[in-house]
Amino acid sequence: MGLQLCYIIVGMLILFAIFDLMVGVTNDAVNFLNSSIGSKAAPFFIIMTVASLGILAGVTFSGGMMEVARKGIFHPQFFSMPELLTIFLAVMITDILLLDLFNTHGLPTSTTVSIVFELLGAAVALAMIKIMAASDSTMALWDYINTAKAMAIVGGILLSIVLAFFAGALMQFLSRMIFTFDYQERLKKYGALWGGMALTAITFFILVKGSKGATFMDAGTIAWIKTNSFVIMAGIFIVSAMILQILISLFKVNILKLIVLVGTFALAMAFAANDLVNFIGVPLAGLNAFQNAIASADPLNITMTALSKKVHSQTYIMLVAGLIMVVTLWLSKKARTVTETEISLGQQDEGTEKFESIWLSRKIVNMFDFLFNTVTNLTPKTIRETISQRLTPVMESRGASQAERPSFDLVRASVNLMVASMVVSFATSLKLPLSTTYVTFMVAMGTSFSDQAWGRESAVYRVTGVLTVIGGWFMTAFIAFVVSFIFANILFYLKVPGFFILFAFAGYMIWKNHQKHKSQEKDKEEMSIYNLHKVEHFKESISETFDHLAFLLKGIRESFDISFDALFQGDLYKLREERMHVKHFQNSTNIIIANVFKVLRLLSKEDQEVSYNFYQIIRRLQKLTDGHRDTVIRASMHVSNRHKGLLDVQKSELKEIKKVFLNIFSLVETAFRDKEIVDCQEAVEQFHYLRELVDDFNENQIERIRDDSSKTRLSILFYAISGNCVMMAKQNVKLLDIFNESFKLNQKCS
Repeated sequence: MGLQLCYIIVGMLILFAIFDLMVGVTNDAVNFLNSSIGSKAAPFFIIMTVASLGILAGVTFSGGMMEVARKGIFHPQFFSMPELLTIFLAVMITDILLLDLFNTHGLPTSTTVSIVFELLGAAVALAMIKIMAASDSTMALWDYINTAKAMAIVGGILLSIVLAFFAGALMQFLSRMIFTFDYQERLKKYGALWGGMALTAITFFILVKGSKGATFMDAGTIAWIKTNSFVIMAGIFIVSAMILQILISLFKVNILKLIVLVGTFALAMAFAANDLVNFIGVPLAGLNAFQNAIASADPLNITMTALSKKVHSQTYIMLVAGLIMVVTLWLSKKARTVTETEISLGQQDEGTEKFESIWLSRKIVNMFDFLFNTVTNLTPKTIRETISQRLTPVMESRGASQAERPSFDLVRASVNLMVASMVVSFATSLKLPLSTTYVTFMVAMGTSFSDQAWGRESAVYRVTGVLTVIGGWFMTAFIAFVVSFIFANILFYLKVPGFFILFAFAGYMIWKNHQKHKSQEKDKEEMSIYNLHKVEHFKESISETFDHLAFLLKGIRESFDISFDALFQGDLYKLREERMHVKHFQNSTNIIIANVFKVLRLLSKEDQEVSYNFYQIIRRLQKLTDGHRDTVIRASMHVSNRHKGLLDVQKSELKEIKKVFLNIFSLVETAFRDKEIVDCQEAVEQFHYLRELVDDFNENQIERIRDDSSKTRLSILFYAISGNCVMMAKQNVKLLDIFNESFKLNQKCS
């Protein structure tokens, strides 16, 4: 590797540092935004402003962490400058690709774990190359790797998962026992003391413990802070408690909102101090290696012993990095996708779950249910009743839509932020690059568990979500190590061509992930259409429900049209696309059904005269989407298994069925959309005609079975599709009947 190429690589490392800051903040924004956004402590603009200020403050405390990238994973004195640049370049390309992949799918992963295992993978690759190239070398692989530090980092990360969960659960339980869910009155009595303790604790860990990593403090200032830490903390507690009490008594301020915002600032600050090394530590290490090498007589062969020494980080570099992080935080749509995953897993109320249940989550829930029941039976009744009263949730904002209602209250949000920021800041003071993602996620899961947010209706789905995220964390480590190892080999052996190959590959993958995310956002926008804006007035809610039904029927009709044509043509690609859409229609149906329940709750309040047949929408919708799913899956499986295609006569008959079937869909869809009955009798007549048509075609099919022109699988497919069409058409007519009665129209579909 020539010196000119080294110049190019250093320039690319700096460019990659900017990209890594962007994808890293996108992934880690969930760490400090979820509690304030989930509890709706303040308008979104204020929350983002506070977090931005926290990031800018935090980057100035991250100087001590930069040593991890230089000497935390491997011993730099055994590598030359070109070898280190190869390691660092492989790490940065891998990191950008890996984080962008997880961001696209809305899964929070650890930037710390990714950077540690990427450094480990690339360093192992170069160490093995050096060992194989020097046959007379006495050095082994572990001599190149800083195994003690690497194991300490990995061990600390794994330990943090358990500690964060139980610390969050315990603190939330104690806080809830003090304040309960109906916390307003108790907050007036001793909220100032509780808030003062919280603010004092977070200040202690950030200021006192984190000061030795600050780039703007000299040794004298740091020593003074440590010497007078007790006095500083006592002063902070007294002053903050007094200020909070004044705000409560005189200005009637909800101090929990203030505490959540301070916690957001603190956790954003702790995140920036701890995680900045994950984004720019490697490029800065590469720059330091290059600067030390070119100052020597033999820049290409000198070993990088200088990187083993302490290097003071420049404050202005940290602030520039902080500004890039802040801009990304405001502009990134993927950051909000990742945030939504954690908020949905911790929301207090039932809702549309993002994850399905799996056997492992069911086993875990059953085990905890058994343990909980056992402990409950052994606990005295009076204690059980006292705890139960204080842990009973209070339903707030029942009339508000899901979008307007907080996912959890301010007590839990404040505990999330305070516990997580204390753990992360303490790790920063020990120069351990603890995973802020792991800590904040597990604290949030611990507090939601303690708050009984994982009830019987949602526990298996929430546990599946947690297992999915944790599984992704372990996959992060494995993928980071393997991919970085491969990329380092490509760069070492192919040199310039290898760099262009990896650069082109990275560009293609980022573009592909961007397209994938756009598609996901489009699906999300379509799903949001089904949410009721307000559930206050019965008739208005019914009208909006039928708007949702019209949109759903339109989607199913179009899907059926495409699926039929794809089946006739044997187009597996289109059938697989429609099969992927089946889940979308199932979720849409579940949201509409949940809305129906909300509307029915208003019956006792407003309009007792409206027929209770409205609830039958649930049964009709379930049958409708089940029929759609069965048809699409059968068609796609038939073509995927390369079975014989439909006979021409079968295609002709199914086309006639399709025509009548889609006409019925159109009639009902139009009625729901326009709130006007086109012609109820016309829909009934078309249904009867469809049923007679199917009966005739079924007799034709019997003849084809007898003369063996239609094989068994073809016959099964034909009967299933035609039967589903009749069943689904019937459900449409029944929905039209419900629509008539709901709007007091004097027509009856029968």
